[in-house]
Amino acid sequence: MVAMDYEPDAAGQESYILCADCGTVISSANGAGLCVGCLRNTVDITEGIPKEAVLNFCRGCERFLSPPQTWVTAQPESRELLAICLKKISRPLMKVRLIDASFIWTEPHSRRIKIKVTIQKEVLANTVLQQTFELLLVVHTGQCPQCTRLAAKNTWKASVQVRQKVTHKRTFLWLEQLILKHNAHKDTININEKRDGLDFFYAERNNAIKMVEFLAGVVPVRTKASEQLISSDTHSNTSNYKFTYSVEIVPVCKDDLVCLPKNQAKAWGNISPLTICSRVGNTVHLLDPMTLQQTDVTAPVYWRQPFDSLATVTDLVEFIVLDVEPSGPVRGKYVLADAQVVRSLSSGNNSNMDEDGMGDDGIYHTRTHLGGILQPGDTVLGYHLTNSNFNNDAFESFNQDRIPDVILVKKTYPNRRKKSKPRNWKLRSIAKEAEDVNENSNTIGRGALGRKGGVDQRNVERDYELFLRDLEEDKEMRAAINLYKHDQQSKDENDEDGDVGMGDSNKKSGSGLKGGKKRNGTAAAAAAASGMQMDEDMDTGAGEDTDADDEDEEDFPEIDINELLEHFEEMDMEDGGEEVQ
Repeated sequence: MVAMDYEPDAAGQESYILCADCGTVISSANGAGLCVGCLRNTVDITEGIPKEAVLNFCRGCERFLSPPQTWVTAQPESRELLAICLKKISRPLMKVRLIDASFIWTEPHSRRIKIKVTIQKEVLANTVLQQTFELLLVVHTGQCPQCTRLAAKNTWKASVQVRQKVTHKRTFLWLEQLILKHNAHKDTININEKRDGLDFFYAERNNAIKMVEFLAGVVPVRTKASEQLISSDTHSNTSNYKFTYSVEIVPVCKDDLVCLPKNQAKAWGNISPLTICSRVGNTVHLLDPMTLQQTDVTAPVYWRQPFDSLATVTDLVEFIVLDVEPSGPVRGKYVLADAQVVRSLSSGNNSNMDEDGMGDDGIYHTRTHLGGILQPGDTVLGYHLTNSNFNNDAFESFNQDRIPDVILVKKTYPNRRKKSKPRNWKLRSIAKEAEDVNENSNTIGRGALGRKGGVDQRNVERDYELFLRDLEEDKEMRAAINLYKHDQQSKDENDEDGDVGMGDSNKKSGSGLKGGKKRNGTAAAAAAASGMQMDEDMDTGAGEDTDADDEDEEDFPEIDINELLEHFEEMDMEDGGEEVQ
């Protein structure tokens, strides 16, 4: 019997061939018949892909040009910078498959960026070749269009002029906090303070339109647009314009006394013509303190039939509550009540005063919407209509028998205001360039509307203090803005981050009106004669009679620590608070 050896089938064995160029043994499955080295020498899949490119960099704003016309901020060796670099070879890369891309370290001062790029491409049937190459980008410095306009003193393309024809700045202090919370000023290149408002400047028209839409969403306004031709090219039929948007805010503010014409009052829900403005949002909220009836006036409705305030917060007078009795109707936070009040000693120049600080001009009976918060002995601010004279047609046509002697507006806390206790919170602020109309030079005003060397600093200080008290006493206002914790160890009101401190051990806060504290003798007469609206505690004049033993009001509005946010650096809000130059 013959022994036979088993031989496997040849089909199950891998066969080998020699490379056609170098003779290296390769697998017969290689359809090209070439080894990898010879295949790379024969076919170059990087052909047509540029190995060098130019990267444009703006030295002014430190941004890179992302083709075709976008300028992007990118950190060194970041993903954003890698994407910008690969866009330089985006068209050739469409013919191959991108596998990997990474930076190769270079000297920072060399102005060179190297990228290692790995690609794949099918060169023959069932043959895919992978290859790596280096892309060198040379950084060319220059100027972006925004920096070019800045250098040419043509810094803006669109502006928003915000105006309100009132005698105070509290509306703009409120707008400043809303703008900061929503970061609506991020595209603003400059802010100038004017007599009746602010001017915002933008490099692009669409940024100005965004600001106009933002303002229309938070306050009642009317807008008017205009354009100015700067230059034109008849050959290419292109023109260069500057756009200006005029935004006028309704001249009715919170706590103002309003007297509506009779036909308007009937059309707006048959409300009483004599009302007070309880709140201003994107609409004006009017409240009848005698019946708690309310109506909302939108901006288009107001501008069709505009009306002015009969009296403002500067006309408020201090009263002492003798008795208050709720009369039943309740609407939200408002409780209708009957009250008996008498003018306080600090309400103005009154020569007939008794030893208890109460005037002998009588006790006034009135109805008020503050029945839920008033108690006998409280101090309240209101409009004294008995001794007032208004030059208003709607008020003169109103039935005189229906005009109350006193309209109470809000509760105040004079005893607590005398204390020097600092506030435990602070606000963010935008640095603004204040235009001083009395001098030929411009002064920079940091803080709230030129609080340091700005326009009309004394009146702004008064308005700012009143604005802070409105925030303390109105929870709805605080909910709409951001309050931050105040470091009590800091003695500077304005630190390097543009924070505005709300407390100072060397400065006291008064009522913000005539007679926030007691003035005796000639000092009181001089203050009344000069018509001073400034806070008595901000005035350093003689004659103040402070009583350290005054008891604090139990219901003084304290801001809960839970409502305050941490410091700005911890929230990464540094970019939102930079000075606008």
